[in-house]
Amino acid sequence: MWDRILAHAPVASQILAPCPPVLSASSLRGSLARMLDLRYVMDRFDEVRARLERRSPGAAALLDALREPSDRRRAIIRDVEERKHRLKTESRSLGELKGTPRFEEVRSGLRALSDEIKRMESEGLAAVEAEISGILLGIPNLPDDSVPDGLDEKDARVEHVHGQAPQFAFEPRAHWDIGTDLDIIDFERAAKISGSRFAVMKGAGARLERALVQFMMDEHASRGYTEVIPPYLVGSDAMRGTGQLPKFAEDAFRVEGADLWLVPTAEVPVTNLHAAEILDADRLPIRYAAFSPCFRSKARAHGRDVRGLMRLHQFHKVEVVQFVEPERSEEALAAMVEDATRLLEMLGLHHRVVTLPAGDMGFSAARCMDIEVWIPSLGTFREISSCSNCRDFQARRASIRYRPAPKKKPRFVHTLNGSALAVGRTVIALLEQHQRSDGTVAVPGPLRDLMGTDVIGSAGG
Repeated sequence: MWDRILAHAPVASQILAPCPPVLSASSLRGSLARMLDLRYVMDRFDEVRARLERRSPGAAALLDALREPSDRRRAIIRDVEERKHRLKTESRSLGELKGTPRFEEVRSGLRALSDEIKRMESEGLAAVEAEISGILLGIPNLPDDSVPDGLDEKDARVEHVHGQAPQFAFEPRAHWDIGTDLDIIDFERAAKISGSRFAVMKGAGARLERALVQFMMDEHASRGYTEVIPPYLVGSDAMRGTGQLPKFAEDAFRVEGADLWLVPTAEVPVTNLHAAEILDADRLPIRYAAFSPCFRSKARAHGRDVRGLMRLHQFHKVEVVQFVEPERSEEALAAMVEDATRLLEMLGLHHRVVTLPAGDMGFSAARCMDIEVWIPSLGTFREISSCSNCRDFQARRASIRYRPAPKKKPRFVHTLNGSALAVGRTVIALLEQHQRSDGTVAVPGPLRDLMGTDVIGSAGG
């Protein structure tokens, strides 16, 4: 399987990505120059536009908006440099005029010229760079050439299928019916407390979620990941650093009266652990496994799969994040997918791995592989993990670099992230794939000691 995945993998390369968060107009010039090679975009404009067109016409149209402010920025820089050259040249002759009637006149003119240069830099140039930054922050990562064309899941490329769909000698039921009948999931009381698309896990249901989290975290720790429980509230800079802002502001919950957001995924705080840092090469790769609740306002439901546990406003997830050298990121992506699928194999769940098409990838991804688990009640696969190679897109926005060797110039790391796994969707798959004719559910081997039972719904479960 992994040979096939890597056969599609591109040679790792540093690609264009947006600049860092807009802080203030006066601070943007240095940030823009440091974080984004705008010249690369304009010199290869048609190439970059064609790659964005594979994502969506809207993404390509955003790029078109760069032309005019980029030309304006170039003109301002040219005018500033011309004035600086004039200031330098005329300043050299000022000493020769000392004691003459023209001395004060020339000195006054040079002061005015100096003030004009400062004003052009602090106001004109900063304003146009703020405009450019605002555009760039809304442009997604460039899809890799190996990613298939297409705009939705039907265009995904299937890489691997594990196992067979379970066959039942009875009519299988949906997880919301199983959970309600076993009294382990309560949707009605959750709605009374919080509204629609929330759930209360209780009894064996709560123990199942807790057992899954421990199982997942233990397995990742055994494979070299450092365990993390991050903050569940993050600032806007962190959200911009990983690409959630400004694009997905409406999908997130913001704290009223504070610059804080409830995390949509642990990817946000964990990736930003190393924001504005220069890492030593011998620390790479850095690999984290983090458990957190996740909060999503719209949950990107689009009217589909909104019943049950599939698309809640609050859910639990174990996230894995990696920081690697650019040359190792595709290898790391394959390993990350393997780490996630291994969990599903241990739980005995039928699933498959797909490579998403360009138009269906996450905002920050250059290449994305989804792991989809079989849901009997739907008669199809649904995403349970999304593993993304973001290349240097997030690293540029969050200023995460590494030094290849002492005295060498720092380079941007490549960041990767993936669900391993979404806990609620794992519960769905377990209840539906392991359901039995008497209404009970078989507990997979790895969870039995953690739950203290072999069966959910028996006297002990």
